[in-house]
Amino acid sequence: MPIYPSPDSDVVLVETPSELEKQIGVSRRAVTTTYLDAHSRVQSVISRWIGVEQAVESRVKSLVAPDEPLTPGILYVGVATLTGSVLARNRIFWRLTLPPTLLILSLNHFLPKTTHNVSSYLAELEEKHFPAFAEKHEIAKQHSAMTWYRAKDATQSGREKFSSGVAALVGRVEEATGLKLRETLGWRDRVVSGAEVKAREVVETAKESAATVKGVVNTKVEEAKVAVAQKPEEPRRLV
Repeated sequence: MPIYPSPDSDVVLVETPSELEKQIGVSRRAVTTTYLDAHSRVQSVISRWIGVEQAVESRVKSLVAPDEPLTPGILYVGVATLTGSVLARNRIFWRLTLPPTLLILSLNHFLPKTTHNVSSYLAELEEKHFPAFAEKHEIAKQHSAMTWYRAKDATQSGREKFSSGVAALVGRVEEATGLKLRETLGWRDRVVSGAEVKAREVVETAKESAATVKGVVNTKVEEAKVAVAQKPEEPRRLV
């Protein structure tokens, strides 16, 4: 036996988890990782959605005209569209054509500037993403405009022919009966006022032409004066 007492030995406790604790730890870490990954993905989706909302809001603000309030105008447009649906009832053709027609007409009437901005934006998108369709759409618009102008000219010419025919018929009736139908119907005043309007237009056109000619003459005179002033003097010859 030793004379001196031996020092106390350190007792080291080694933690030895069971197999169940190991499986629980692995499962907990996997669940935590999955949760953090899902949370980051949800946050990225929310950030993208917020960016889309801001882009849409800025685009809508740029399309809406500042001097056209939407509150009464959009209500009037909705009422006009619903009126078209009510008038169409169960007729398929009118139900498909009348509400969109009233929608477009009411938009152009109550919100003309906003409608113009929206149509321009849609035309830009169409030209950017669907150039072939945009070209066909532009051709169709030009043909529609030409058809409208032709119909308008034909209607105006038909009215003029009808008016001239009626006037000739009234003149013949006056010659045959001696009745003053033109004075009774007030056509003489209309003819005189029309002639006065034409005369005024001719006078205004003549005045504008005279002013234009006068301006051109004055310009030429000023250019000639400037050219004469800038021309160097010739040296005098001694005789």
